[in-house]
Amino acid sequence: MSKPRSIVVLDDSERAIRRLGDWTRIDAQAEVTVHHSPLTGAALVEALCDAEAIVLMRDRTPFTAELLAQLPKLRYLVFTGTRNTKLDLAALAARNIPVSHTEFGPSKDSTCELTWSLILAATKQLASHTARLKAGPWRSELSEALPGTLAGQRLGLIGLGEIGGRVARVGKALGMEVVSWSPRMTAERTAEQGVAFVPLDELLASSRVVSLHLVVVPTTRQLINAERLALMQPGSLLVNTSRSELIDTPALVTALAQGRPGFAALDVFDTEPLPMDDPLRGLPNVLLTPHLGFVTEAVFQWFASGVTECLQAWLEQRPLIRPLRA
Repeated sequence: MSKPRSIVVLDDSERAIRRLGDWTRIDAQAEVTVHHSPLTGAALVEALCDAEAIVLMRDRTPFTAELLAQLPKLRYLVFTGTRNTKLDLAALAARNIPVSHTEFGPSKDSTCELTWSLILAATKQLASHTARLKAGPWRSELSEALPGTLAGQRLGLIGLGEIGGRVARVGKALGMEVVSWSPRMTAERTAEQGVAFVPLDELLASSRVVSLHLVVVPTTRQLINAERLALMQPGSLLVNTSRSELIDTPALVTALAQGRPGFAALDVFDTEPLPMDDPLRGLPNVLLTPHLGFVTEAVFQWFASGVTECLQAWLEQRPLIRPLRA
């Protein structure tokens, strides 16, 4: 006899949702299918067509009205984290499909830590020195630039929210001069965190390290375009652990080839997973990580616990856990 409910989990590329959650009560009441690789088009619809509940790991798969129209059995949706910008909430509301979410855990701390991992790794040339040492040579035979020092340099933060504020505190602890800009920033707000407010063009032109910490809205989409990239110093570093849409990626590829900025450290990309033929992969002056900002054991423990908590309540017809309010 088949189980009465069908639950489908999408985009568990870390293979963590089963390992970190207690699925005992859920497995007793439903058939659970977990997909680890990204699905699109007909394959996505086929995977979801019989699902009564769907779990989205972050916002890796857009959930559009067109997709929803092909899922007549869907009754409930859960996403991990506290925000998903790729859900068509109006279409879900029109079908009276409730949406719940998990909590995010220490993701802001994690993203700050990754931001500094990228800054330090890029500044100290860790990737190239590690690769050279593993291949045999102790030092390069070429006369080339040596690793840099951050103390006394200017750190420019585009965005000074919860993550940007954390990044600022670390920068000051390392002896950097920290400046910031965002569309709604004021000198008074930056002063509260011991940071100087400067116009965006000045920040880009004067900072040794520029790090992005904004949400994507119409006014910030492709904020870092060809014109603004050209303002950056040849020896500067551009870091993005926020959203790829903040940068005009083709313009960045061209700018990096021209040496302004001199280096980029990126954790987010227009298409994820990053295609093998993406031009970023072929550039020598980039450090690339596979969207690891929130990917830690602690964060995914919150995700797994939150997902199973939500699904148990739904299966047992109890009040929904953390329903998304319109």
